[in-house]
Amino acid sequence: MKFEESLQELEEIVRKMEGGNIPLDDALGLFEKGMKLSNLCSKKLEAARSKIEILTKGKDGELTTQPFCVE
Repeated sequence: MKFEESLQELEEIVRKMEGGNIPLDDALGLFEKGMKLSNLCSKKLEAARSKIEILTKGKDGELTTQPFCVE
C-alpha cells in the first residue's frame, strides 16, 4: 500500500472515531487498524528520511553530502 493511501485511510478512521457514533467492537477494530496504518506510515517516512541527503557547498566550493537530520 502506498504511503498516501495509508494516510488517507488513517484519516478516514480518525474521522469515524471522532464522530463517536460507533459501537465499541467496531471502534476497537478501527483503532487496531489505525495503529497498524500509523506504524506503516512511520516506517515509510523513516525509510524515506534515511534516503535523503543534504547537498552542501564547502568553503572551497566543493559539493559534499551529509545525512538529513531533523532535530
